[in-house]
Amino acid sequence: MDPSDGEKAGRTRVRPVVALAVALPLLLALVVAGIGITLRVSGTGTEPGAAPVTGPIDIGPATDPSASSAACAGLLRILPVSLPSDGGSLEPRPVEPAVAGARAWASAPEPVILRCGVPRPSELGPSSPLILINGVNWLPLPDAAGVTTRTTTYAVVDRGVYLTLSAPAEAGSGPLQAVADAVTASLPPQPVRVR
Repeated sequence: MDPSDGEKAGRTRVRPVVALAVALPLLLALVVAGIGITLRVSGTGTEPGAAPVTGPIDIGPATDPSASSAACAGLLRILPVSLPSDGGSLEPRPVEPAVAGARAWASAPEPVILRCGVPRPSELGPSSPLILINGVNWLPLPDAAGVTTRTTTYAVVDRGVYLTLSAPAEAGSGPLQAVADAVTASLPPQPVRVR
């Protein structure tokens, strides 16, 4: 038996192993990419270029008497007409039926909604994770149990009235910053009240 035959045989055995070692990671990468693309396209229920809401927005009735307060009326007077957004500016939309203390702006896939004069958030406690934006303490609120949305709701917790701002992630931080500026200008800060 020629010694070179053994070397050739050994090489042939190594080549399939090397080919397999190279092919498996590539195959795994393709599978993961395919799953990611499938989830991105079908997982949201909306197209990436979904059109903003153009008509009136129904947000339900006011849930707290402070929605009709002078503090909320003062805030609504100085809110900007349009809100800045990652995609440009968000134009106002009528709220129908009219709700005291509420404003809405067009955005996709969901509108941006401000409600001034809401009940104290039950999630607010001594160790709540507050976010300070332009001098205003915001509390991120969780989605309702079992409901997953692309909209995040934040509550202002350091003023004489509580208010919430709900905005889709696609709107960016512009709405929070603009509303925080209006809150700072119209509602004096108070210590955060925890129970």
